[in-house]
Amino acid sequence: MPSRDSLRADERGVSPVIGVILMVAITVILAAVIGTFVLNLGGSVSSNAQAGVSAQANGSSYDVTVTSLGSNTDGVYCTAGSPSSPGDSASSPAGVGVTITGCQGNVVAVGNGSTSNAVVRTLG
Repeated sequence: MPSRDSLRADERGVSPVIGVILMVAITVILAAVIGTFVLNLGGSVSSNAQAGVSAQANGSSYDVTVTSLGSNTDGVYCTAGSPSSPGDSASSPAGVGVTITGCQGNVVAVGNGSTSNAVVRTLG
């Protein structure tokens, strides 16, 4: 039967190994986080414009009503059909509460600043 001292000697070797592994893991994680900030890898992510719309069929086209706009969105327009003003082109996007009649293609949210335009609904 081993003595108490020999059991303690065997158990002492495990703790330093686990400690070294944990220290290396923490160092690698910290290096990755700091490297990301230094190289500005997270800054190149762009966001898309967001909008809520409802569409009601009207013959072969749709009447699209803008229900909400994201904080990074200027308005909404239709890409196909003979949409009526306002919101009949990207240069004059429709705002909340406006109904665009005669839409047949995609409904696109127009982004502002560095925000990209995004299709929010496909019609037909």
